Amino acid sequence: MFSRVALDRVPVFQLLSHRFILAFLAMNLVLFTGRFRLELKKKGIRLLLLLGLMEPVVYFIGEQYGILHSSTIFSGVMIATIPIAATLAAWPFIHERPTAGQLLFSLVSVSGVIGIGLLSSSTGTLDWIGLAALLISVASATAYSLITRSISGRYTPFERTYVMMGIAAAVFTPLGLVQTQGRLSAYLAPLSDLSYLGAVFFLGILASVVCFFLSGYALTYLTVARESVFSNLTTAVSVFAGAVFLREPFSWLSLLFCFLILFGIWGVQRTSKQ
Repeated sequence: MFSRVALDRVPVFQLLSHRFILAFLAMNLVLFTGRFRLELKKKGIRLLLLLGLMEPVVYFIGEQYGILHSSTIFSGVMIATIPIAATLAAWPFIHERPTAGQLLFSLVSVSGVIGIGLLSSSTGTLDWIGLAALLISVASATAYSLITRSISGRYTPFERTYVMMGIAAAVFTPLGLVQTQGRLSAYLAPLSDLSYLGAVFFLGILASVVCFFLSGYALTYLTVARESVFSNLTTAVSVFAGAVFLREPFSWLSLLFCFLILFGIWGVQRTSKQ
């Protein structure tokens, strides 16, 4: 919802640059409080660099170009397959075998997301660029879950989030400057708009720092199957937020599909081995 507000004013990479610069500054402010520490010299950062490259960098690029070059329904369905892809990939790569119940309930949750996508008005047409970009976004999100889970005992959630925000700021800022033709005044101009600044604050602090920190924390203690299915909850929350704040249509079918999402998430947790 806040991305929609911000993207009405600036191009994608300029927004991502502002968002992740703010996120990285926030991480450094937290670091200066002394509540968290960075101990990367002894551990090395090779895997952290790979993690930060997969998400948010590759994922956001794939998602944005995928949405631009495909229909809204197709892109929504593709993004909804991430929990299934991550759950299946966790079996051969990090030896987390999902139960039959987890696979079944994951499909139930995904069906709710697909149902909501079918209710929405579809815009755009699919081409090979859109398909390739969406496949890249699914692969990168899956890799993020697997890498985070496999290195959770080596790096703290704060260390992982700090490097991710830093890499995103370093990659998206040059791209944002390219979109403004290198003019610093044009790059900074949107920050004088209070509505845009509020959206960037939400996206940078809550939707980036807090969200990625909590996701990393969850993957420290939960299997990929149990954590990844919660991404479908975003769709249900978006439907209610759109109805309440943006006056978007809401029907009994919307409520039914939201119920399927929640029921699927509950089922994945319920049928876990642990």
